[in-house]
Amino acid sequence: MSKLETVLSAIDAANAQDPRQDDGQPEALLYGQRMSAECDRLFPSASSTLQIAARGQHIERWVLLRADYPEGRAGYLKWRRDLGAHHATRVGEIMAEAGFDEDAVSEAGAMLRKEGIKRNDQVQALEDVICFVFLKWYFAPFATKHPHEKVVDIVEKTARKMSSDARARVLSEFDLPDDLAAAFKA
Repeated sequence: MSKLETVLSAIDAANAQDPRQDDGQPEALLYGQRMSAECDRLFPSASSTLQIAARGQHIERWVLLRADYPEGRAGYLKWRRDLGAHHATRVGEIMAEAGFDEDAVSEAGAMLRKEGIKRNDQVQALEDVICFVFLKWYFAPFATKHPHEKVVDIVEKTARKMSSDARARVLSEFDLPDDLAAAFKA
């Protein structure tokens, strides 16, 4: 087994412990598999670090619960920063154990902490994969649970995070109502 395969298997093993279920599978495991599938589709020649960061994006996400943080935006942002740090640490430990060098571990960690979004191509590629996975798998259920104004706001925030190439691709791959499609045309 290659170092990459070893790391991906170890991430899957960790995520298989997720007590939350989605579509009959541990939630984080399913999410990681969806991330890998979209990464492969969007970036067929992705670096091993991008492939690892995509699979490990939500590694052990259930250990840091949103409910354990204060309500409001500040609490939410703190939770997201802590999650990014946790994901980077866990993935880095797995990568180091599999024999990846410090530079590769650092690169994957920066992606998982979203350091350099819009400035670092690898970080941006991961963000584009995340946004596609959200739109493809999680957007419709989200939209049914929230008022339309909140849905529009989330779509606008999602579009702002994406590269111009990814926004153009969204418009060609998804059939969005005009008010939502507008966010991807900017």
